[in-house]
Amino acid sequence: MDAIVEAALKKWPNVPHCYGWLALDARGDWYMRDERIQAAGPFPQVKGSRVTHEKLRHFIERNYAVDDHGCWFFQNGPQRVYLQLEAAPWIWRIDAAGAVSSHTGLATEVLASYLDEHDRLFLATSLGLGLVHSMDMLAAADAVQAGRWDPQPRQFSELLREYRVELCPAPASAA
Repeated sequence: MDAIVEAALKKWPNVPHCYGWLALDARGDWYMRDERIQAAGPFPQVKGSRVTHEKLRHFIERNYAVDDHGCWFFQNGPQRVYLQLEAAPWIWRIDAAGAVSSHTGLATEVLASYLDEHDRLFLATSLGLGLVHSMDMLAAADAVQAGRWDPQPRQFSELLREYRVELCPAPASAA
């Protein structure tokens, strides 16, 4: 976490959390969802504005974390902005050598692989559960054929429960 964010947390420890204003899609893109977009429909049917500003994306990625309940958030200074997730908190990219990294650029090691009922490939890694990016399925197929991964069938809801992932966090009073 950025030092400036940690300092803001100490200075203003009781800022209310924010819900519904930021989302992560199945391709690793961040989306801002203002009140108008939230009223227009749920994520991902109505996505909002894709975050394209490079420095803002990097700031979000450096300050991206999970709480004890499996709810992922972006720590924006003193305010915790909870994310809506389309599929998983991590979107895995696979390079030509077969190395796996997150949509935020963090390298990781694959511990297990799963195919859900929609034939989506999920990897459990040292960072947690994530979805393989659609553009990297050829590299993923190579890893399966080489015997590095052996995807097991698993229901999406079971994966979320097992790896403690909350797709759409809500305030405790609304849950």
